Amino acid sequence: MKTTFLTIAIAFALSSLIAQDRSDWIGFYPEACTSITVGKSATTDGSVITSHTDDSHRTRSEMNIIPAMDHKPGEMTPMYRRIACDTTAMPSYSNIVIGEIPQVKHTYQFINTAYPCMNEHQLGIGESTFGGRDCLQSDAGLIDCQRLCQLMLERCKTAREAIVMAGELLKQYGWNDAGECLTIADPNEVWHLEIVGPGKGKVGAIWVAQRVPDDHVSCNANASRIMEIDLKNKDYFMASTNIFDMARDSAWWNPEKEAFRFAYAYAPQSRKELASRRREWRIFDMLAPSLQLDPNDENYPFSVKPDKPVSMEMLVLIFSDYYEGTPYDMTRSITSTDKNGKTIVSPLANPFMPYEQLELHNVSGGWYHTGSDGHIQFLGERTIARWYTMYGTILQSRSWLPDEVGGVAWIALDNIASSVYVPFYCSVTDMPQSYKTPGRTKGYTLQSAWWAFNRLGTLAAQRWGDMRHDLAAVWGPMQKDLFKNQESVERLAMNMKSEKKRIEFLTQYSNDQGNKAVNKAIELGDFLWTKYDEKF
Repeated sequence: MKTTFLTIAIAFALSSLIAQDRSDWIGFYPEACTSITVGKSATTDGSVITSHTDDSHRTRSEMNIIPAMDHKPGEMTPMYRRIACDTTAMPSYSNIVIGEIPQVKHTYQFINTAYPCMNEHQLGIGESTFGGRDCLQSDAGLIDCQRLCQLMLERCKTAREAIVMAGELLKQYGWNDAGECLTIADPNEVWHLEIVGPGKGKVGAIWVAQRVPDDHVSCNANASRIMEIDLKNKDYFMASTNIFDMARDSAWWNPEKEAFRFAYAYAPQSRKELASRRREWRIFDMLAPSLQLDPNDENYPFSVKPDKPVSMEMLVLIFSDYYEGTPYDMTRSITSTDKNGKTIVSPLANPFMPYEQLELHNVSGGWYHTGSDGHIQFLGERTIARWYTMYGTILQSRSWLPDEVGGVAWIALDNIASSVYVPFYCSVTDMPQSYKTPGRTKGYTLQSAWWAFNRLGTLAAQRWGDMRHDLAAVWGPMQKDLFKNQESVERLAMNMKSEKKRIEFLTQYSNDQGNKAVNKAIELGDFLWTKYDEKF
């Protein structure tokens, strides 16, 4: 262990020497999110799917339902800037009002996760940050990523409508965030919307959107992925009117010598990041292994056709992945030799290590970078599953069902690999009290659903090689039953005569399953403490 700590210390000490010059780059986001999208002809049941893992130390863990509302003429809605807050029990964010925009006459109900995820019309949104060029970010704008997700869900019914509305609002009120990808799904199709700022001191945005073909899957893992575009093909591409201007005028693109590629014009460094590319490869390789993609390539296709229809079970497996069975497996044990020369195989003891294991004596596959704020970032391998995930969503939108039944937000709390996805229908009028109870701002309490799962995940990480099997023995059958029971639950709902009755029934069902999962997480945590007490 002394050698291990020495190796890590050396890596940190050398960080300033090996860091690249990134003066024109907002920054890589190793703590950021992964999204997978699936077209309706690529899923086992015809669902359109988007998803999101909110991999963050700071975003809020609590969630609730914001009901549909009618608004008076002249009413305004506030816009906020999110800033780091370290005065709460745990690191979090606070929001300061920076302006307001006109409210619309009617806003739709939506599930209010940290990044609002789904509305009553089955419009679903995932998110992944890719940063982009620092010189593009502008504090003159009013709209950030979380606010844009909310505005889309409050005001729109389809993905195309949401993209068009976003373009109009951003042009008028401005984007004030880093480069972001929003993956936007409705019952018929799913799009990726990539946005960067207009330049320092300017109001507006530069953006592009590309549709995922119905029989394909795509993803975003903190890197811009939209390359060449064909704006004449309106069924697959949309963009801001200024999309070429900044790239040409700043000499980031030479139209005389090369085709325009959005990613390389506006976020070129994101395409260099191993931690993004490896996740892209892993997702595509798990869904389309026949392509035999190279895990070290810089670029992969925007989307690929999966070898077989994608199931919910497969998506859960991907979001729980640590590259097992690959040369980059993060679950391998560390071996050491005791004083008698006997080889000891030890489950990883550090709570972070099962998710970021390096060849510790070689620091293989990664390096460290010290940012302008002095914060040291690991810039290398990272898995899809993360110990600091706040929550994950897999969002199903289904055209053959009424909205109140067709839209489902499957929500898992904390690390996906030690959690379970619970179905919350887009029409539910409430969530369990534990899901609504703040976790990070007020500190530890098992009254919070997130803390129940965080306690479990943190405990399991201490002996992941052993405890993972205890988790699988509980969550595996529960997840299987939740998927298996979905059809019968929805059949019962459809047999009810009124929409109101269906919504009441689905609200009760979703809340029952949420409460069941939280209680089981607490019970399982207690079990692990008991079983492994003498082994810590």
